[in-house]
Amino acid sequence: MFIDTHAHIYTDAFQNEYAEIVDRAKSANVNQILMPNIDVKSMKDVMDLHKMYPDACLPMVGLHPCSVKEDYEEELSILSTYLQKDEIIAVGEIGLDLYWDKTFAEEQTIAFRTQIQWAKQHDLPIVIHSRSSIDQTIAIVAEEQDGNLRGVFHCFSEGIEEAKAIMDLGFYMGIGGVSTFKKSQDLRDTIDKTPLEYLLLETDAPYLTPMPYRGKRNESSYIPYIAETIAKVKSMTVEEIAEKTTANATVLFRL
Repeated sequence: MFIDTHAHIYTDAFQNEYAEIVDRAKSANVNQILMPNIDVKSMKDVMDLHKMYPDACLPMVGLHPCSVKEDYEEELSILSTYLQKDEIIAVGEIGLDLYWDKTFAEEQTIAFRTQIQWAKQHDLPIVIHSRSSIDQTIAIVAEEQDGNLRGVFHCFSEGIEEAKAIMDLGFYMGIGGVSTFKKSQDLRDTIDKTPLEYLLLETDAPYLTPMPYRGKRNESSYIPYIAETIAKVKSMTVEEIAEKTTANATVLFRL
């Protein structure tokens, strides 16, 4: 059994196809799909999909760094009300994104730290987005780590030094479709050197579709292709990858 620990299947890219997406995932032995939120507007879609498939599609609450704008404090205030719901399994997707626009870099940092505090208060893991900001993100998590903070660096694609820093924090790394790309040999080398105990599987659907479907819309049923890549790198079976990464996700998210 697999768990897709990061998929945005509640977005318009999947509208009116929810049943098919979930069915194809189950046919691929992906029995649970964990859904990170991005802003107030999308939170309703996340919760609606969870109500449709309460055992398969599990919700997180968070303000994505790219959604941090002038009204971020209002967004955070509204999103914080969802923390009272028992269904919420994590605070995410949160973090820093300095790739496209640094206009709200300071506000991103404030929002990130605020949501880390939510996670500590409610004993929830955090799901971290760290595009073009891995060093800054690791530094913030290190400052906030008091022994009670846990989580995953989503879409990990860095080197072994960053992997070691993340492991030292007691955090996991989410491995997705990028690991299957021809140009990603450095990432595969890092995966080879990283203990399986620190890895999770994810799609980030509809983005970052793995080979051989690169260029098409991603979905949770493609998780086995990522598992096959990791299995080849580590000279293990796909079944072993499935068993351990599922166990890792079960522990982190207390599923």
